Amino acid sequence: MSDLRVRFAPSPTGYLHIGGARTALFNYLLARKEQGTYVLRIEDTDVARSTQESVDAILDAMTWLGLSCDEGPIYQSDRFDLYKEKVQQLLKDGKAYKCYCTQQELDTKREAAMKAGGKPKYDGTCRNRTDNPEMPYVVRFRLPGDSGVTTFDDRIKGTISIRHEELDDLIIQRTDGTPTYNFVVVIDDAEMGMTLIIRGDDHINNTPRQILLYQALGYPVPEFAHVPMILGSDKKRLSKRHGATSVMAYQEMGMLPEAMVNYLVRLGWSYGDEEIFSMDDLIEKFTIEAVGKSAGVFNPEKLLWLNAHYIKTGDPQRLAELLKDFLLKKGIDPAAGPDLVAVVRSLQERANTLVEMADGAAFYFKDVLEFDEKTRSKFLTADNRETFQSIFDNLTVCQDFTEEGLEKAFAVTMEETGLKFGKVAQPLRAALTGGSASPGIYDVLLVLGKERSLQRIKRAMEDLA
Repeated sequence: MSDLRVRFAPSPTGYLHIGGARTALFNYLLARKEQGTYVLRIEDTDVARSTQESVDAILDAMTWLGLSCDEGPIYQSDRFDLYKEKVQQLLKDGKAYKCYCTQQELDTKREAAMKAGGKPKYDGTCRNRTDNPEMPYVVRFRLPGDSGVTTFDDRIKGTISIRHEELDDLIIQRTDGTPTYNFVVVIDDAEMGMTLIIRGDDHINNTPRQILLYQALGYPVPEFAHVPMILGSDKKRLSKRHGATSVMAYQEMGMLPEAMVNYLVRLGWSYGDEEIFSMDDLIEKFTIEAVGKSAGVFNPEKLLWLNAHYIKTGDPQRLAELLKDFLLKKGIDPAAGPDLVAVVRSLQERANTLVEMADGAAFYFKDVLEFDEKTRSKFLTADNRETFQSIFDNLTVCQDFTEEGLEKAFAVTMEETGLKFGKVAQPLRAALTGGSASPGIYDVLLVLGKERSLQRIKRAMEDLA
């Protein structure tokens, strides 16, 4: 074990976003690589917006991605007493003060500042008040002087410096007594012993304020690494207009978790020209220093390519288990058909997602096939009666129902009819599947088995136009 302690700290106000999942993944990989500790903290101080449904959605997504934590989940809502204690500590030390300015007054001050060419920040009206009127107030952190500079070395972005004159006195407690994000995150990260904070670069502006809070509370300041944003194809912040942004939406689309992990890590991190990484590969090779400074662009086609790769190379037994839910959603009983592992093997080369695989597998489970007009008019015709009868007879007497046995049966039919392989296979494919596209004809016959195959050919012959 190393001293490294990292955390992923989502707010349960919705689903787990793609960007959040990538941040969780980077934290997880570094913790595993350096044998550190990975903590999951649920930042649910926003009581009005936080829901148990969102907590469950986040935990489900983390489980699906395989990002198991060493500690947690820890809930901020269980720690309000600690936050109140720290507010009182800062008030007592003169490092915080009560601010009685109303929202209307603050808006007026900001507008005036902007009109005068200044920054729309709090002007410190209540900084030196000594009275305690009976009226609502917030608690503000007192910045240690306007003339200072806060500097930190970001593990991804490099050295960053912010002048204190750019900042204002941060609210750390609202009028209802609840603490604010920038305050509680400092306390939690310090009290939980975090040594490195890996998070999205939309938090960079928060970091100088948080460093000043660490110092005011007497806490050691951790290292920081701010991960670039994920953009859509139009180079704007990733949103629903670019497609799904929820991790579990991709699970519902039939993506495999290993494909999503592989794709997410490559949005901003690279290892030479390699594209395919297992989780073990990533744990061995991942470094924060190899994370780029520029934003990653989300490319659904690349994710689909990776998913197709993992389906093609996946364990058929595992894929069969995953496929069951997708078949059930289509109203198909996975147990009421041929062996599901055999079904998967026949479709692995053709399917990009588990949804596509379920669609492609549907014909295997139908009791009665429905032929579309194009298939019927092209293949289920009287002209093919002799072909159907020949292959039916030769498959009936086929004792060795294996690929080798099927090849012999087809050879006899081709000799009897004078037709080439394709002219025999295509009408037969229509009879067996109801369509003109499917896995290889031998694969279809072997998965259906001899009895089912003969039943379907017989029904097709009875239905010839």
